[in-house]
Amino acid sequence: MKNSFFVIPFMLMVALGFGQDESDDNSDFEAWTSIGLDYELNKKWSFGLEEHLRLKTNASEIDKYFTQLEAKYQVFKNFDVGGGLRYIRNNDNQGNIQGYENFFRFQLDASYKQKINDFTLKYRLRYQNKNELGVAASEGDYANQNVRFKTSVGYNIKGWKLDPKFSAEIFNRFEKGEENGFNKYRLTLGTDYKMKKLGKISLFFRMEKELNVDFPKTTNILGLKYVYTIKNKE
Repeated sequence: MKNSFFVIPFMLMVALGFGQDESDDNSDFEAWTSIGLDYELNKKWSFGLEEHLRLKTNASEIDKYFTQLEAKYQVFKNFDVGGGLRYIRNNDNQGNIQGYENFFRFQLDASYKQKINDFTLKYRLRYQNKNELGVAASEGDYANQNVRFKTSVGYNIKGWKLDPKFSAEIFNRFEKGEENGFNKYRLTLGTDYKMKKLGKISLFFRMEKELNVDFPKTTNILGLKYVYTIKNKE
């Protein structure tokens, strides 16, 4: 058990290694935190409510905060479909007009999970649509749409409470008036710690990089998440 506490600094060192690019000065460090409540109605249906806060500019300024509501339905074993709604307060601190802007986003998901020995593989296809509230298309505001594909692998180490997880995700954007196509990818290394009757804490390091632009931005992200789950007693 005590050896499991060495996994966090080890994972951070590895993640910092794949996220570091000395030749890239167009970069930032962000901190993402969230707290959530999950409710498992039965074996088929589950719901989640989360509050998120994200910091940018070397984690010194608020980037955005948002509330998200999700629902998931198990179609059959290991295959789920779901959706989510997100109300976002985005901090625009650049340009002549600055301040908080309101956005609404919805998403549709399909995910599949499989186990191979001590490995757990997950695949997720997501469509998301985000739009600014109070600004019409005639004023130049068009929905920012993305199709995202994510694949992840987790490994179960016997006697180790902090099993490592790694994921890769790519974004394909289509929005009127913008350069469309693959526009960024994410690599994430993380772990979960489950506390009996107290919920689950997740820690991750993420590297996000833009694609198909002249000066791609690289963002290194340190994230912390807490979720408490309530199970319905049938």
